[in-house]
Amino acid sequence: QVTLWLRKIFGDQPIPEHEVNPRTVDTLYELVEYNEARDRDVSLLIEDLKQAAAEYEAEANYLEGILGESLGLSPCSLSSEGTSNLNVLVNSAMILETKDTSLASFFAAINDMTSELYATESKNKEMELELSNLRKKITAALMLEKQLEEDLKETEECLEVEEAKADSQSQNLKFLEDKSEDLKIRIKVAEEQLVATGLDQSLTHSSLMSLSE
Repeated sequence: QVTLWLRKIFGDQPIPEHEVNPRTVDTLYELVEYNEARDRDVSLLIEDLKQAAAEYEAEANYLEGILGESLGLSPCSLSSEGTSNLNVLVNSAMILETKDTSLASFFAAINDMTSELYATESKNKEMELELSNLRKKITAALMLEKQLEEDLKETEECLEVEEAKADSQSQNLKFLEDKSEDLKIRIKVAEEQLVATGLDQSLTHSSLMSLSE
């Protein structure tokens, strides 16, 4: 069955070489079934269209016969204005999707279309209201975002100033610590020099302070 289908598809052209195994055969068989099903669907659609065309043609012939017998008119005998009016009538019926061109059908179709128009306008108004509310929310969100950006910028600037102050204080503290350590060393050296020269310990500043207390 697969081979017959391939011959049908390629016609007089040679069938391309392909590996024949259970997997490729199964795949080709699925394609065969799909194409046959599609061909059947297309055939049914063609038959339906042919039947519809025949029904329309019969209806047109019937109406043409009525016009000819009752009024002695035919589409060919109409004036240019009559033909134009007839085309307008037909196009209107097709646009409104009426079953015929009677006034009742036109009125019913117009009423339905008017109802749909009112419903659409109502829906449009609801959507416009929702859109307006959404725009207000977006505007408020954008304003809030702008304010937050300004606050963040001010905070960053203040942080930079505080960091500069902290850095300056840290440098001053380091200077004072270094200076204090230098003075301690110099005091110790001076005390050692004084001791080396035979200074009486009772005359040192600390001894005098203790004696004073």
